[in-house]
Amino acid sequence: MRGMAQHDFPLDLVEAQTAWYRTYWQLAETGPTASTTRDRRRLQELSRQIAGHPYWCGPSGTPAARMELKELARREVG
Repeated sequence: MRGMAQHDFPLDLVEAQTAWYRTYWQLAETGPTASTTRDRRRLQELSRQIAGHPYWCGPSGTPAARMELKELARREVG
């Protein structure tokens, strides 16, 4: 998967970040009486998956790359 400008992000990393935003926005739109446990757990799992991805251990795993991944995922979610 091609990143915004400089980075080639693994597809599973982009998918996890995109799923994180979808889940986050779904949780944000949930009414106060709804159960949010499932979505909160999903966010935690996706956060672990993203933060622990092997991509970040390589030379491309910079703070700028993390921001680029977030921007890419935000655009994909719309």
